[in-house]
This record gives sequence, structure tokens and C-alpha cells, in this order.
Amino acid sequence: MGDDSEWMKLPIDQKCEHKLWKARLNGYEEALKLFQKIDDEKSPEWSKYLGLIKKFVTDSNAVAQLKGLEAALAYVENAHVAGKTTGEVASGVVNKVFNQPKARAKELGLDICLMYIEIEKGEAVQEELLKGLDNKNPKIIVACIETLRKALSEFGSKIISLKPIIKVLPKLFESREKAVRDEAKLLAVEIYRWIRDALRPPLQNINSVQLKELEEEWVKVSSVAPKQTRFLRSQQELKAKFEQQQAVGGDADGGGDDEEEAVPQVDAYELLEAVEILSKLPKDFYEKIEAKKWQERKEALEAVELLVKNPKLESGDYADLVKVLKKVVGKDTNVMLVALAAKCLAGLATGLRKKFGQYAGHVVPTILEKFKEKKPQVVQALQEAIDAIFLTTTLQNISEDVLAVMDNKNPTIKQQTSLFIARSFRHCTPSTLPKSLLKPFCAALLKHINDSAPEVRDAGFEALGTALKVAGEKAVNPFLADVDKLKLDRIKECAEKVELVYGKKTGGTAEKKEGKPITGKTPALSGAGGDKETKDAATKPGLLKKAPAVKSGGPPKKGKPAAAAGMGGAGAKGKKGPETKEIFESELSIEVCEEKAAAVLPASCIQQLDSGNWKERLACMEEFQKAVELMERNEMPCQALVRMLAKKPGWKETNFQVMQMKLHIVALIAQKGNFSKTSAQVVLDGLVDKVGDVKCGSNAKEAMTAIAEACQLPWTAEQVVAMAFSQKNPKNQSETLNWLSNAIKEFGFSGLNVKAFISNVKTALAATNPAVRTSAITLLGVMYLYMGPPLRMFFEDEKPALLSQIDAEFEKMQGQTAPTPTRGISRHSGGGGDDGEEEEQEDVGNDVVDLLPRTDIGDKITAELVSKIGDKNWKIRKEGLDEVTSIINDAKFIQPNIGELPAALKSRLNDSNKILVQQTLSILQQLATAMGPNIKQHVKNLGIPVITVLGDSKNNVRAAALATVNAWAEQTGMKEWLEGEDLAEELKKENPFLRQELLGWLAEKLPTLRSVPSDLLLCVPHLYSCLEDRNGDVRKKAQDALPFFMMHLGFEKMAKATSKLKPTSKDQVLAMLEKAKANMPAKPAPPAKASSRVVGGAAPAKFQPASALAEDSGSNTMESKPDPKKAKAGGTSSKAKGVQGKKVLSKPNLKEDDDKSGPIFIIVPNGKEQRMKDEKGLKVLKWNFTTPRDEYIEQLKTQMSSCVAKWLQDEMFHADFQHHNKALAVMIEHLESEKDGVISCLDLILKWLTLRFFDTNTSVLMKALEYLKLLFNLLSQEEYHLTENEASSFIPYLILKVGEPKDVIRKDVRAILNRMCLIYPASKMFTFIMEGTKSKNSKQRAECLEELGCLVESYGMNVCQPTPGKALKEMATHIGDRDNTVRNAALNTIVTVYNVHGDQVFKLIGNLSEKDMSMLEERIKRSAKRPSAAPVRQAEEKPQRTQNISANASMLRKGPAEDMSSKLNQNRNMGSHSETTHTVPREFQLDLDEIENDNGTVRCEMPALVQHKLDDIFEPVLIPEPKIRAVSPHFDDMHSNTASTINFVISQVASGDINTSIQALAQIDEVLRQEDKAEAMSGHIDQFLIATFMQLRLIYNTHMADEKLDKDEIVKLYSCIIGSMISLFQIESLAREASTGVLKDLMHGLITLMLDSRVEDVEDGEQVIRSVNLLVVKVLEKSDQTNILSALLVLLQDSLLATASSPKFSELVMKCLWRMVRLLPETINSINLDRILLDIHIFMKVFPKEKLKQCKSEFPIRTLKTLLHTLCKLKGPKILDHLTMIDNKNESELEAHLCRVMKHSMDQTGSKADKDTEKGASRTEEKASKAKVNDILAEIFKKIGSKENTKEGLAELYEYKKKYSDADIEPFLKNSSQFFQSYVERGLRLIETEREGKGRIAASTGISPQMEGTCVPASTHTVSSSIGNTNGEEVGPSVYLERLKILRQRCGLDNAKQEDRPPLTSLLSKPALPTVASSTDMLHSKLSQLRESREQYQHLDLDSNQTHSSGIGTTLASPSSAAANIDDLKKRLERIKSSRK
Repeated sequence: MGDDSEWMKLPIDQKCEHKLWKARLNGYEEALKLFQKIDDEKSPEWSKYLGLIKKFVTDSNAVAQLKGLEAALAYVENAHVAGKTTGEVASGVVNKVFNQPKARAKELGLDICLMYIEIEKGEAVQEELLKGLDNKNPKIIVACIETLRKALSEFGSKIISLKPIIKVLPKLFESREKAVRDEAKLLAVEIYRWIRDALRPPLQNINSVQLKELEEEWVKVSSVAPKQTRFLRSQQELKAKFEQQQAVGGDADGGGDDEEEAVPQVDAYELLEAVEILSKLPKDFYEKIEAKKWQERKEALEAVELLVKNPKLESGDYADLVKVLKKVVGKDTNVMLVALAAKCLAGLATGLRKKFGQYAGHVVPTILEKFKEKKPQVVQALQEAIDAIFLTTTLQNISEDVLAVMDNKNPTIKQQTSLFIARSFRHCTPSTLPKSLLKPFCAALLKHINDSAPEVRDAGFEALGTALKVAGEKAVNPFLADVDKLKLDRIKECAEKVELVYGKKTGGTAEKKEGKPITGKTPALSGAGGDKETKDAATKPGLLKKAPAVKSGGPPKKGKPAAAAGMGGAGAKGKKGPETKEIFESELSIEVCEEKAAAVLPASCIQQLDSGNWKERLACMEEFQKAVELMERNEMPCQALVRMLAKKPGWKETNFQVMQMKLHIVALIAQKGNFSKTSAQVVLDGLVDKVGDVKCGSNAKEAMTAIAEACQLPWTAEQVVAMAFSQKNPKNQSETLNWLSNAIKEFGFSGLNVKAFISNVKTALAATNPAVRTSAITLLGVMYLYMGPPLRMFFEDEKPALLSQIDAEFEKMQGQTAPTPTRGISRHSGGGGDDGEEEEQEDVGNDVVDLLPRTDIGDKITAELVSKIGDKNWKIRKEGLDEVTSIINDAKFIQPNIGELPAALKSRLNDSNKILVQQTLSILQQLATAMGPNIKQHVKNLGIPVITVLGDSKNNVRAAALATVNAWAEQTGMKEWLEGEDLAEELKKENPFLRQELLGWLAEKLPTLRSVPSDLLLCVPHLYSCLEDRNGDVRKKAQDALPFFMMHLGFEKMAKATSKLKPTSKDQVLAMLEKAKANMPAKPAPPAKASSRVVGGAAPAKFQPASALAEDSGSNTMESKPDPKKAKAGGTSSKAKGVQGKKVLSKPNLKEDDDKSGPIFIIVPNGKEQRMKDEKGLKVLKWNFTTPRDEYIEQLKTQMSSCVAKWLQDEMFHADFQHHNKALAVMIEHLESEKDGVISCLDLILKWLTLRFFDTNTSVLMKALEYLKLLFNLLSQEEYHLTENEASSFIPYLILKVGEPKDVIRKDVRAILNRMCLIYPASKMFTFIMEGTKSKNSKQRAECLEELGCLVESYGMNVCQPTPGKALKEMATHIGDRDNTVRNAALNTIVTVYNVHGDQVFKLIGNLSEKDMSMLEERIKRSAKRPSAAPVRQAEEKPQRTQNISANASMLRKGPAEDMSSKLNQNRNMGSHSETTHTVPREFQLDLDEIENDNGTVRCEMPALVQHKLDDIFEPVLIPEPKIRAVSPHFDDMHSNTASTINFVISQVASGDINTSIQALAQIDEVLRQEDKAEAMSGHIDQFLIATFMQLRLIYNTHMADEKLDKDEIVKLYSCIIGSMISLFQIESLAREASTGVLKDLMHGLITLMLDSRVEDVEDGEQVIRSVNLLVVKVLEKSDQTNILSALLVLLQDSLLATASSPKFSELVMKCLWRMVRLLPETINSINLDRILLDIHIFMKVFPKEKLKQCKSEFPIRTLKTLLHTLCKLKGPKILDHLTMIDNKNESELEAHLCRVMKHSMDQTGSKADKDTEKGASRTEEKASKAKVNDILAEIFKKIGSKENTKEGLAELYEYKKKYSDADIEPFLKNSSQFFQSYVERGLRLIETEREGKGRIAASTGISPQMEGTCVPASTHTVSSSIGNTNGEEVGPSVYLERLKILRQRCGLDNAKQEDRPPLTSLLSKPALPTVASSTDMLHSKLSQLRESREQYQHLDLDSNQTHSSGIGTTLASPSSAAANIDDLKKRLERIKSSRK
């Protein structure tokens, strides 16, 4: 035992491998304990044992092996990685455990196998067990069978696939070992439990004794459907449901739905082996079947009958066999043989199923026509045959043939066809029986129920009854409008008797839905049943497209145009039916008409109708018109009135005035009355007669239009055109056609009977009169808009000259879209968005093809021709093909019946002569065009062989084949091609050419489809083999196609399909799948129409939210998983998505309505922790998916059920998006009141919101984002921190949405991401966002990169994970991205990092390609920003989490850099504050700190502050960030689209590249010059002007200085700028949109340009300056007068302040002001005087009179005086009422000045002399002295109020008070704020102490120059309030900050570090008040607020240098936080005051 101690010390995993069995035993025991202890399924411990588990189970020592098995079982149960060991361990168990003598070992082995199945590895286990059945050792076989049986009994037949087991069963029954046979018997019984009789056929050949025994056992099996009792890890919700049922006791309630899942699941057919029969046909079969003797024919048929008894047949080419059987059925005289052949066909159809579909079309007409036979056995055989055939195809495919037979004369045929239709309908669902099918069938059946033969009538009733039952009354009733009540009752009676194939389920829903619209568009009831076909048909919208020809062609039935008038299809037209019908009236006799007319018209009027005097007639008409105008709609006897008008002289009226009135009255009657077609017929003839009349024509047209509105255009047009062409007057003909062209544009094209017009148009084209011809061609042009190219087909045979004219007209129309109808809508679309109308509209193009007259060429395809095509001599074959070409050419459009041609052509496709192959391909292309959509039925027998040709070695043949396939696919859609196994068979062929061509074709077609048949799955195995093909091209094509396959089939199915591959291949393919998963495109969105309709209410199910779409496409791809959900409670399944939603909920609601009062979130103690544990322990699915699968949704539902109110949960998981909106509204409402509940369910709420991100419905998405914003605000107030679990299951999905095409959504998402950093560490956010940059969506990449930049900027480099180096390298890879936006975002982000981190960035980035590096360096250079802020920010992430910050959550981080437009818009309405402040990206911001600490040198030279701002800001435009694609399908309405295009163009105006800028300007100029388009610029004017003056600045500063640039270029650019501006300022409405700030900068730019001497030196420079002059005049005249005046005043003020600005500049500004003054008399009333006076007040405050007098020129003071004088003169004393905006009038002399001017003008009314008003105003000495005192005091107070002279002012006041101790300064103080008063008092006290030398002088009495204009308290007050007024913003805390600053100063606390202080000069040169925010200020005001608030709250040491923008009333994120901050500041103030005292 000595060596025991040695191995005892080893770690467990080494013990398990030890050579001593004891050591291993000990190792296994410890491993077992360890495995039970580790609670994290993903712990790294597990991986250590990966390779050992196989050894655990195959241990050679029996004792150790037992322990090893136990440990292995624990491992498989708990380890996340256990799945990787499945193959080897299961194989070990089978070979080394099942042969053990110990029962315990076998038991454990069996448990291990079952546990593997539980962890989703069923397939691998099953594979090993089946291999075990081939083992020599019977023990092993028995154990394997037992394991399989146990697995089946526990997991059920869904998880254990039965097919392979049933395959080996017969072999097991033959075993020599009794034990094996017995076990096999038990297994067979278990299988029988699950699939019942489906097991019989496969076992029919076993030993009869055994079979008998089995039968006995089977009888004993209970009839209750078995249930799954053990569940996979992914089926946890099912498990919970099952346990719950068990607890309740049995399956009382839940039984139903599970049963439905299990039962239809296995189809015996699937379990059978297919049998190949073609080779087994007798050698002489084809000769015998043609034999003369009927016995020989019978023998041949019997041989076939025997073969087709096989229940499943191998697919192959059955064309010849079907052809001969069809011939027997159709032509054989012996009825017995007919029956026999029919049986053979039935057998073939049953055995081949879908694969027989391609032959169905050929056989159906023959069988139906054979029903003329009376013999019952023949009829029965034919019925069986046709029913079997129906199941192999769809009703759609054979509808043409069936409808053709319905008109047969023979009553038996009619009867049997109707019965067949009735039986077929039973297999349909509402969706496979759309309106387009119902319509023609109902029409035909209606004839049958009126037939003379009773049996035909009965059959018709039965068919209609079935249709009614299947599709519901809503869909069928419109077609039964004309059926009398008796017959209708009979139909309904039949409907009640009908039993549908899909059991009561469908029946039930149909009844339930009778009052509800189930239109043809709702997808299949996916729950309903096993027939895949019906589902496929349903989910493929293409099916709805091709409506049979009856749709709108054909003669109008009973006076109603077939399509539109009928009721616009069978749409939601319930309430319209009666209205359309009521306007039919019978013709009235003239007597009755006279009576009726006499009742409503004045007597005189009726008498004068036929008076001989035209004046009397005219008077009569006037009275008539008055009477008509006053009549009510219901009282107006239209027919009587129009008959009166038609009375002699009627339409032969000779006086044109009377005639005009008459026609006008007709129009009135048609508009105002209930005008019927009967009335119309009375007048139309007369109208058409007058339509060409010069004087009355327009009235006639107006009347025709009114009639068209009343009686619908299709009918009216047909009548009118027919009448016009039945007479000879060419003028009438051409005018009628012109009217029609117009009417089509106004009414739309829906329902027009094209055929009827075409013949008349052809007549017109041949007319001799050129006007008629032109009108006809114009009409064709209009029709072309609606019908497109197919229209030309009607005119192919016209003369070439005419054709070229028509083509020219079509060419003109190319690219135009048909206008939306403006008329005729109100009358017939009843329900507004009614489906029918809509469908008609969209199908119009396709209908055209159905309208074409098609020729039947069947009889031309003679046997002789077919034999020619198959001749041995290639020349004769070619002749045959030539003949076919000419037949098709002659016929142009053909019917689908082409006889034997398909087979003949098919054999030519593999002709040895390639020329003939190519010729055949071109014939097939021709066929596609000629046959149109009907070519569908030939896809299987002709289309697929073309695909085979894709494998040809010759390039040109392949190209021709591809062109042919595309031509066909264009006509047929893709569904026919993808159905069945044909494509899979083609892919299987190992022909590299075929594979690459076919995969390429699929890769092109699949992404355009919205759903595909489930058969696509069959191609996947071959796709995988192509991925590993030897040929590189094939591999590449396969990789390209992979994502598109995945898009339709989903990752899971694709991954599952890899299980059949070799392990090496499997890994490779899985890796590729993962890669493809990332590139997987989204399914194409439903047509854009959706958006407009969804809003209206319940959206048609076609447009469900994405999650529902995903389910649907899931359900049609053979998946029965979604069933349980849809089967419940009449299922909220897709069938009645929106409309039915309410009904489903109604029952439970009665009880629960009252319960809505309680809390919506129930707090479950430890609920969240438990859920996290479950997820960790793999008990539930991890929340991780590309699109949410049903199991996730179900799991979330289950988890929510315990903690969310039931009624809310119903809303949350409702199928209709509107309910989601309701749920969100409720959640928003309860957010504040249920904080704790929300936090306890937070993980579930976030998960549910991630599901909403996958919905396509924007309204839900917006609502969800709104909720998230509020939620995260709440969480940050609560100081909650997201858990890892919550973050990882939510953030990645949120980040997906940052790539949304809609701006609004992107902004919201960015705002939410910003807020999240308050409740989740930014460094962790960083990793998630980093993941987001790997997306395929370029918008998402760009936004994520910008977000990363913001993170780095806000939190320093520490956020970069895993290390800054790695993160930066990753970001830098995007500099080379192919998308411009992404490149820019990457560059900006790295520049941001550079600003934080300095040059170290280059080291971290590592090697970049030369191009990328140069881009980066260029960008860094341009941003020209010193990395100053880094140190402050570095350590910020932690303190950021403090409370006061969360209050200001939304302000902390900057939002995205959106495109220019949104920034401008935001700043344009600065008054409205959005919750998040979006600003310019960091590198283009103004660094306010820096500007403040600047040492002033720059400021002295610049003309104004503006310069500073512009320099920094004009960068962002240089990198235009076009956030839009040219036109993205997601822009619902035109408007947003144009807006964003304009934004993009404008952003290019300021481009650094001259050409880009010129092009952009040209585009804008073009828009501005077209009156109708100029409107689009509205709202973008400021933005455009900003871009323009930035460009002016750029030229001035950069281009002009650039020697290399050709100056001509610059002149060209200048002229473009000036040109487009002149265009702009000529449009007054747009010019007025320019705001003050923008105008100021614009004028600045233009004046600078005028003074630019460099321009004059350039050739043409003079010209430029002249045009600038012109432009300035335009700007002054056309802009908003208030804005421009204000702008000029500010500009003047700035230019006088700026020492650097040239006197010339100010002079020009003043000249502009003079011009404005001259304009004042005209414009005074449109000016906002209050604003102008405020500006003057501010000007006078900055420039008191003394200061102005010091100016070098006297112009400024004269300008000002002139302006004020003019204003006074124009307004009189009222001018003093306009000082409302000025807070403290004493601050400037404005009021005094105005008073003086007023007085002066009052006193000296006569004299205009401008005396010195101060003296002129004096009256008496005493008054004068008083005034003088006041003046002196005013002067002093003004000094105190101005920042430079405040000390001097105080000193003067002190002196003054000493001198006049009784002077009253009270009035002056009274007007000012309390604060100002105390400031003055304190100041005086200080001076006193100072003068008397009492106290020491405070160190920093001089007010800190940092304070700018806002340091003096009084002015602080005015600033804030005045700005508050102008910008409509509230006073922010910055005011209090200022006060605090002054206090600090008073106390001697220094406000600024000494070295930061700029010299006073720079302060003097600043404007004292930044009142009018220039446009650039506007752009940055938000930024400065943000900056300010951020810094206030982060550093709270309130350094003065952070409050630069106090001039602009800072608003805070939320009022509450503002209040909090103000209180905080007040407290501090108090503290400081008290310490002073």
C-alpha cells in the first residue's frame, strides 16, 4: 500500500487516468463529487475532463467502470461542453457497457444515452444506437433496442426520428435471437403508440405469425395519444406546462393542443422506402399499350397497376407513362380500360405525391372531359384519379383547365366538375382560396346553379356551400350579390353540412369569423394541418398576383363593369354593397319624368324649356340650375331632370349659352344627386356630341367627369368611347380620347376594360385626321404609365412609322410614375383601405397580361411536327424547331395548351448538336413571353430540364440557358422552381458548371423572396457538398449563396442539416454557417404600401410585425413547432391578425376587466436571482439569437406569467402590434408608481423589449424607445446597476437598432446608450458597442464608432477594453471601410482619442496602410486641437456615478454627430429642448475653456467673436455625413426623403472641394428656380445660408491664399454662390425664413467679400463685386425686416468693438442700415419694433453717447440718431409702448433719447431743425436743474452698470452723495433688482472704509475680467432675463453662479488663477452682451450648456472659467434637476454670506 500515498496527492483529472484501478476509482468518486458541486455550467473545470469522459465509461475494471459511469452521467447532466463528447461516449457505452453482465452498468449506460438526448444530442446518440444494432453480440443489440424504445417513450416521436428505426425493424424481426425479436416487438408496439397505422405499410412484409402477434398487441394500445414526458433543455416551458398539468391531475385541459402537435406529425408516406418502377415496366409495354387488341392493352395496364400499388415511388421521368395513360383515358373505346388507366394514374399520383404535380395539368382536362361516361365504376375510378391528382398540385395551377371544362354542354361533365371543385375546396384554407380564385369559380358555379339539369344545380350548390364554409361569408358574399334568397339559403344549408378535411378546427374558425374580414390576403392557418402545400401557397404572396383572366376583362355583367364596379374585388366591402346597388333605376316613361320634374322645378321653368326664344330658354336654364343647387341629394329625381333637359330641342340646342348652362346642369345633377347609369345613358350621347364643340366642349367634359364619378370610370369610359367612334366627327373623337387620358390620370386605372379600348384606339390610330391620331397616342402614353411595356404587345403589328411614334410617346413616359387617383375614390372604396381596391391597383400590371387575346396553338402542334422535332437527321430537327418559332411568332400570345410540344422540346435540350440546343432555348424564352404567367404549369417538365443545360461545357450555351431560366422565372415567380426535389436533384449532380451557375442563380433570386417553399431544405445537403467541391468557383458560389439560404431557412435548420456530414466537414461547414449568420440579410420588407395602411388600424396580416413574420416563415418551412401557440383559443394565429385580436381576448376579459386596477408587476422574492441561476444552469435557454425563435418567446412568456399581471401579459404577447403599443403605454403609466416592481422584473422587461426590436412596426419601436428612456432615467435616480445578465441579454439588441435607417430612431437609441452609462460601467458598454462595429449594416458600424468616440471622450482611455491598444487597432480597421460614413466615423473617433491621449495614439494603433494613415493624419491636422483635456477626464468614470449627476443624466454625454440638418433644426428651435442634447462631434466643438483662457492676442485682430467660432465649426461640413442612401425603401413618405436629400446637398455646399461645392450649389439653384420645387427648400434656409457663408469664409481664408489654385475656379465658385443666393432672395417666402444670427453672419461674409482687394485683382473680379452689391440689396429688401435690421445693428456693434475691423467695414454696414431706414416707411408695420428697440438699447448700452463721440467718424452716432428719429416720426408717441422687452431701461439713454425726440417734435411741430434736444426740451429753470440732476445720476448709474467703469461709477456716486447729501438716489435703485441695490450699498460702504483707511483692501476687489459682460449684478439680471425673452428659455442656474462669483470676490476668494487672466484689452474688445446668438453661436449654445452643466456637476468647485455661456439662458435637462441645482447654489450663497458676517 506504500504507493497509495503517491497517487493520493495527484489532482483529480490525473487520478482518473492513473494506471492503478484504485486510483481511477478514487478519481471517479472525487470527480463525481466535483461535478455535482460545480454550479456554473460554463466553468473552465469542465473542459479539463473533455477527453477523459470516454475513458470513464470504457474503464476495463468493472468496479471502477460503474463509478466512472456515474461520474460521466453527472458530467453530461451539468457540463456545458458535454455535447462535444456525444459520439465517442455513446459509442463507448454501446460497445463497452451494454455487453456488461451487471444490470446497474446497463442502466447507467442507458441513462447516459437519454441524458445526451436531453442536452439536444439525440441524432448522434441515435446514430450510435443504430450502429449497435449491427453488432454481433445479441446483448448489445437488445440493450440498444431497449434504449431506443425508452427514448421514444419518454421524448416522443418528434425528437426521436422514427424513419431510420422503422427501416431496420423488419431485419430485427428476422433475428435468430428470441431476445432480440421480443425486444423488437416491444419497440414496434411503442412506435405504434406514436404513429398508429402509419406503421402498418412498412411492416407488411414480415412473418405473418409475428404480424398477427403484433396486431394483437396493437389492439391493446390505449387510444389516448401519447405525450412527451421528458423534455429537452430547450423545451423548458413545455416541461413546466406538463408538470403543472400533472399537478392539476391528468390532462384535463391541456390535452387538446399537444395532441394536435403529435398526431399529424408522422406521415406513413415519409417512413416508406421509395420504389423505382420505371425500369420494371414490361419491355414491350409501350408497344402493347398501343396494340389493336384490347386484351393486350389490358395486360399492359395491369402490369402498371401492379407496380403503382407501391405506396411510395422513386421520382423519375414519368412523362411518357403519363402520356400513354392519358391517351387511354381520353381515347380508348373500352370503358373497362378507361377505368383501369384512371386507377393507374391515381396510383401514380398517390405514390409520387408532389412530384406528380408537373403532369397534373396535362391529365386534368382529359379526366374531366371523360366524365361524360355514365358507368359507375368508370366514374368512380375517374373521381379517385382526379382527387389523388388534386393533392399533388394546387387549385391555382389547375384552375384554368377546370374552368374551361365548366362551360361544357354535357350535364354529367358539369355535375362531376362541380363535385370535384367541392371536394377540392375542402382541402383549401381561406388563404389557398384567395379572391382571385374564388371570383372565377363562383362566376362559373353561379351558372351551374341556374342550370336546367337538377343534378348540375345540386352539385353547384354543394361547391358554393363548400367555398362559403372554407373562405367565410365575407369573402364569398360579394360574388353572390345577384343570387336570389331561396338559392342563397340553399347554399348556406349546404355550407353547414360540409365537413372540412382539416377537421372541425378550420370549420370552427370559419364560423367564428363570419362577421370578420378574412380577405384573400391572410396567410394560412398555419396550425391547420399536415398538407404542406396549402401552407406554401398561403405564404407566397406571388400566388395572389396572377388573377385569372376574368378579373377585369370580358363584357360587363349586367351593366356592372366586371372588376371595379363589382366591388373592387371582394375586399372589405360589406357596407359598400348596398350603396353601389341602390343607384340602379329602371327607365321611367316621359310622363312619369314630367310629373317628378314638375314637383321640384318652378312651373315657369318647365314651360319655357322648349320655348322658341333663346333668352327664355336661357332664363329657364338659370332657374333650373338654381333649383338643382338647392335640392337635397335624396330628393333629386336625377333621371326625370336629365330627361327634361333632353326634351326638344334637347342636345340639338343651337344657342351656345343655353347649351353651356345645360351641360353645366348635367354635371351638377351628377355630382349632387344619386345619379344612375340609366340617367347617364340619357345624356351621354348628347355630351359626346358636344365634346368637340369649341364653346361647349369644356362643359361637356366636366359633365362627363361628373358622370364618371357617379357611375365609375370604367363603365362611363366604355360608353363614351363607343359612342364617339360610332359617329364620324373627328373632333369629337379626338376630344373624347383626350378626356379619357385625363380621366384615367384622375381616377386611376383600376377596373378599366383595356380590351374594349384597344380596338377603338386602333381605329383612332388608323384615322385620317391627325388630331385623332395624336389623341390616341397620348392616351396610349397615359395607359403605358399604368400598364408598362405589355401594352406595346397589342400594337406590334402596326405600321413601323406609327410604331415609332407610339414608342416615342412611351419613351417620354419612361421613369414617370402614375399619379395617385384624386377622383372616384370616395364613391367606391367604401372601407377606405379596402383590400380589393388595393389589390387591383397593384395587380394592374399583371392583369394586362391576362387581358391579352391569347391564341390556342394546340392544334398547330401536330404529330407530324413533333416527329420532325425528334427526327434522326439534325436538319429536319432544325426545320421542326423553325416551324415552332414561326408558330409562336405568329400567335404572339398563346394559351397554355401546347399539346405534345413540351416533351418534344425537352428531348431537344440534350441534343448532341449545340446549335439546336441554343435554338430550343430561344424558343423556350419566346414561349415564356408568349404564354405569360400561365407558363407556370410547364416549369416542372420544361423549366427544370433547362436548368440541366446550365451544366453544359460551352459558355454560350450556359449563358443562353441562364437567360431562359430568368425569362421563365420572371413570368412564374420562384415558387414553382423551388417546390419539390427537382432543384435538389440538379444540385446533386457533380457537374461544376451546373453547380456554379445554379448556385449563382439562386443567390441572385433568393434574397428577393419573402418566403420560400419548405422544399428548399432539400437542397441544403448538396449545398454543403458544394462548399467542399474540388472546384474553387463552385465553392465560392456556394459560400455566396449560403447567407440567402439561411435567410429563409434559419440558422438552426441549416446547422441541424450538418449532422449528416463527416466530422471534419461538419466543423468546416459550421464555421462557414457562423460566418454567414453574421452576413445574413434581412428578408425583403413587405411592399411599401404597408406603412400607410398599418397606421389605419388593424393591419392586414400580410404586414405583421417581424416577429410574426418570422413565425410564419417558420411555419411554412415544414416546422410544426409554432403550432402549440397558434392552436390555443381559436388561436391568435396569423389568420385574422389585427381584426380578430379583440375577439380572442373577449372571453377572459369579462372576468378580468375589473382586475386591471392592481399592480402590473408583481414582486416575487428572489425571482430575478432564481431566473439567473436557471439560465446559468442551462435549465432555460440563454437569451442569445439572431432572430427570436418561438421557444424564446414561449420561455419569456412562462417566466413572465408569475410576475406580470395576466391582462398585461396578454397585451404584451398579442399577435397584433397595436396591443404592444397599449402594453407600452400602460408600462409608461406605471413606471413611477411601481419602481420596485419594475426593478424586480427588469430582466424580463428588457428581454421583452428586445423582442420588440425585431418588429417591423415603427410605432412600436418608437414607443419602446420612449419607454426605455424613461426607464433608464428612473434606474439612474434609484442608483440601480444593471446585472451582467440583464446587460448581455439587452444591450446587443439595442445596438442593432442604432443602425436603423430612420434618423429619429437612431437618435433615440444613441440617447438611451448614453443614459445606460449611468447604470452600467462604460468600460463594459464599450465591449458591447465594439461588437456592434462588426455588423454588416454600415449605419450601425458608423453610429457604434461615434458612440465609442463619445465614451472615450467622456471617460478617458480607461474605458477601452480589453486594452486601449487592441480597441484602437480594431477601430482603425474601419478607416478603410468601403462606406464613407463609416470611414468618417472611424476617423473622428480616433481624432477624439487623439485629443484625449495625444500622440501616443499612433503607437497604440500600430501599422496602418499608407492610405489610411494619411487620411488620419490629415484629419488630425484639420481638427487642429491640442490634447488638453486629457488629465482632467482620465479618472472620471467613478465619480461620475454620484447622485447629483444622475439627476442630470441626459446632459452628461454628447449625442451622435448627426447630419448637418438635424443640428441646424435643433438649434433653429432652441426654445424647445429635446431631452438629450445632441451636439457636434468633439473635434469640431468650440473649446470654450480654451477660448476663455486665450491670452487675447487673436481677439484683438479679429473683427468679431464670430470669427473664432466659425473657424472651429466649419469642419463638420467638410466631411459631409450623408446619413441617407439615395432612396431607402424605408422612407414611407416622400417628404422625409426630399428633406434628407436636401440636407445632404446643403452639407456639400460647404465642401472644401470646389467642384463638389459648385455642383451642390447648382443643384440647389435648379430647385430654387422652379416654382413648384422651391417649396422643398422651406425649413432648410438657415442651414443653406450657414453652409454658404462657411464656404465664403473658406474661400476668403484658404482658397484665395492658395497660390496653386486657379483663380478662375474661385470666381466660378463665387458666381455660383451669389447666383444661388440671388435665386433664393427672389423668393420672398423663403428669404423670410433666414434668422437674425444667420443674416448677421451672411452680411458679414458678403461685406468682407466686397472689401476683399484680392478679388478686384482677379479677372472678372469687378463683376463678382458688382453682383455682390446686387445681392446685398436683395437681402436687405427681401429678408424678414426685423431680422435683417437686428442683424445689421449687431454687426455694427461688433464691427465698432473689434479693434481689428477696418473702418470701411463699419461704413458699409451703416450704408446698409441707411438703406433700411429708407425702406422703413413701407415696412414699419411688418417690423417687430420691440425687438429692434431692444437691439438699439443694447447698442447704446455698449456705446454710450460719449463713447460714440470718440469714434474717428461721426457716422455711427448719426446713423443711430437717424434710425431713432425715423422710428419716432413713423410711430409717434406710441413708440414708447414698444420698450417691453427691455428690462432695465436706465441702463442706456434710449428711453431718454426717445422722449427728447418726441418732445422736440411735439414742441416744434413746424420746424424740422434738429437742435440739440437736451436743451430744446427745457421749460423752466427749476425743471432743467432737476433734469440735470437726473442726468448726472443716470450717467453714474450707467457707469456702475457697465463692467469697465463699475468702480469709477461707485466712486462718483460716493462723491456725489457726499456733495449733495440730500440727493435722492432711491428712484434709481427702485427699478433695479434687490441684488443690485445691496451691491451698490456694499460698494459705497467699501469705498468709505477704504477712503477713511479703516480696513485692508480686499485682495481681489477688481472684478475678475473673466466675468465678461455678465459680472456686474445688475447687468447679470438683465442679461439673463432679456435673453430669456428673446430665446424663450427659462433663467438657468448660471445666473446664480455669477452672483456667487461676485460674492467670492467680495470675500477675497480668488476666482481665477493669475496666469489665466487675459489682459483687459481683450475684454474691451468683446461685445458686452452676446445678445443675438449668431448662427454659429446657435449651433454651439447647446454645446456650451452641455459642457457647462457637465463641468458644474463634475467639479463643483465652480471655477469661473466654466460658465462662459451664461449669456444664453442655460436650460437643464429636467426641471427637477434644475431646481435641485438652484437650491444647492442658494444654500452655498447663504453659507458664504453668513461666514462674511
